[in-house]
Amino acid sequence: MPVKLRLQRHGKKGKPFYWIVAADARSKRDGKYLEKVGTYNPNTNPATIDIDVDGAVKWLQNGAQPTDTAKNILSTKGVLLKNHLLGGVAKGALTAEQAEEKFQAWIAEKEGALSSEKDILAKKAAEEKAKLIAAEKEVNAKREADAAAQLAEEEAAAKAKAEEEASDAEANKEEE
Repeated sequence: MPVKLRLQRHGKKGKPFYWIVAADARSKRDGKYLEKVGTYNPNTNPATIDIDVDGAVKWLQNGAQPTDTAKNILSTKGVLLKNHLLGGVAKGALTAEQAEEKFQAWIAEKEGALSSEKDILAKKAAEEKAKLIAAEKEVNAKREADAAAQLAEEEAAAKAKAEEEASDAEANKEEE
């Protein structure tokens, strides 16, 4: 039975969420699967990938072929690297400790790059939010200034009308 590591779509329309599964190549995309290996959520920035590295490596060593997208995801999380290192251990080129050490060093480097990317995105979002708040404060200040000017204009008009009525009343008194 040919086995593939592939994505199985879940989630609602416009908001995909994928399971990374080991499935028979002849089964439907969202059909029966042998084992769930992980999840992939492309809706977040950066995309969230949660994967059982050892389970995925086990399937790769047993001959499962990843699809193109699954291969990219597995590569991003280091599953293909670990499979490669374990191949070196099987051939006697490395010891298991050396392979694990290399894998952990790669993971640490990848996590550092990912955290810096997240920091950059968070900083950019904070700057955009500050710009929006500044623009909103500017609009509110202009609105308050316009309201104050209109109020002053209305008060001046009311004062002028009161003075005109007072002068008209005075003129009427003089006529009598």
